[in-house]
Amino acid sequence: MPISLLITVLIAFPLSSSGGKWTYEGPDGEHHWTRNYPFCGGAFQSPINFQPELLRFDPNLLPIQLQDYNLSSKEQLTLSNNGHSVQLSLPSRMHLAGLPYQYSAAQLHFHWGSSNMPAGSEHTVNGKQFAAEMHLVHFNSDKYPNISIALDKSDGLAVMGVFIEVGEHNPAFNQFLKYIKGIKYKGQKVQVAGFNIRELLPARLDEYYRYDGSLTTPPCYPSVLWTVFRNPVSISLRQYLDLATVLCSSHAQESAPKPLLGNYRKTQLMDNRVVLVSFQQSWGLPGTTSVASPMQRRQVIQQLLNGDLADLADGELHHLLPKLQRKPWAVKKLRNKPVQQHFGEVTEQHQKNKGIDTTGNNQQSVWKNSHASSSGGMSGINDDALCFISLEKNVSVWIRRHHENTQMIQALRKAVFPELNLKSYLNCRSDLDLQTIRYLLRSRPTDEANELDQALTKASQKHKQKPMTQYQGSALTKLTGQTQAAVLKNSHNMVPTNHRLQPMEWED
Repeated sequence: MPISLLITVLIAFPLSSSGGKWTYEGPDGEHHWTRNYPFCGGAFQSPINFQPELLRFDPNLLPIQLQDYNLSSKEQLTLSNNGHSVQLSLPSRMHLAGLPYQYSAAQLHFHWGSSNMPAGSEHTVNGKQFAAEMHLVHFNSDKYPNISIALDKSDGLAVMGVFIEVGEHNPAFNQFLKYIKGIKYKGQKVQVAGFNIRELLPARLDEYYRYDGSLTTPPCYPSVLWTVFRNPVSISLRQYLDLATVLCSSHAQESAPKPLLGNYRKTQLMDNRVVLVSFQQSWGLPGTTSVASPMQRRQVIQQLLNGDLADLADGELHHLLPKLQRKPWAVKKLRNKPVQQHFGEVTEQHQKNKGIDTTGNNQQSVWKNSHASSSGGMSGINDDALCFISLEKNVSVWIRRHHENTQMIQALRKAVFPELNLKSYLNCRSDLDLQTIRYLLRSRPTDEANELDQALTKASQKHKQKPMTQYQGSALTKLTGQTQAAVLKNSHNMVPTNHRLQPMEWED
């Protein structure tokens, strides 16, 4: 067999590559990978945990540029079960631009947990593990003729990682998941019609983590430039269970089928690495927002609109509040534009948003429109506008300079500010403000709403949240419908505002 063909076979089926069988658990599990794959015990390994103290903002990180990702339905892709994951082949004309080299696509694959434990992402964010993770693998086609040659080179691979959470149904994933029963066993393959691969990715490609790492499977070569998107995509529980329950890691002829689940590697040491981020944050300082995803934030609003308020009021609400004081207001970003002009543009755009009721009488319509825009942002409103705390402060300061009374400010707080804060919160730009919570509770039974309001106010005062005149500081950051134990466990996982997300790797 020619050496080039042999290498190709080894890469396509890494289970038998470089010398030995490997699994995620048991005698051939990841703790024993180094016996046959010495790089797995080396430096710069992946995946890692993205901790705030390790992150550094890099203004030179531009949005990811995808080329030829919209494939024709006439094109045939191969969906396969390689014993470690489900893998979809990609044509090499698909590539990434804007990096030091052109990186051409090779394949994408997934890592996931189990049906009982939907926690299987390889990378984590401040300890938070998502249900699954998708990796889109590319090789340096400027320097190397194919992925087999590029695999062990320090600049050989670029992988995009996408966190996956269980939530809404995702039609794009059905393009290949509907064929998954045809690859139940290791070594089985089916043909899938081409589709727009871009639809598998988050809406925002400008928010991500970037670091140098490795393959997360043997042979663990430290050859990967990782791009891990901040924002997760969602799939339905049924779609997740297709991954977690249908596939087997064993061949069809084996008498005892082995389920394919829990196929993720544990996080590795940082080895003095720094993770660059394409979004600006004040890491670890006051004013940061929770790591809650857009899906979890929508659940917060749904809970406030329709949930059991008595249960919320009886809970230990101080665990749901940020333990940091509000970040001091800054106006330097607005110095190049008069504040009144800035606010005028924001207000005009706000009034144009269809269905927004500025009288404050239609909380459901506010929720509906905010929900619709939560993944794509507010068209026409820049990042400064979406940073609610900065916007509200600058508007208040400007009005107080030009008006002796505060009636206009109070009117804005009752009508406009809650809706802007809600949009900012759903776009992961700010925490949810106490005044906004009160605004949402106006449609609820008075006694229950008052009880929750009193509990929130008491918890907020206990943690000495600084008020903004009569406007309370950030109040509720994580109310996701989890069990109380889960809420308490995750309530300290705080990361900065304006965050972007997700990783890259070879596989399997």
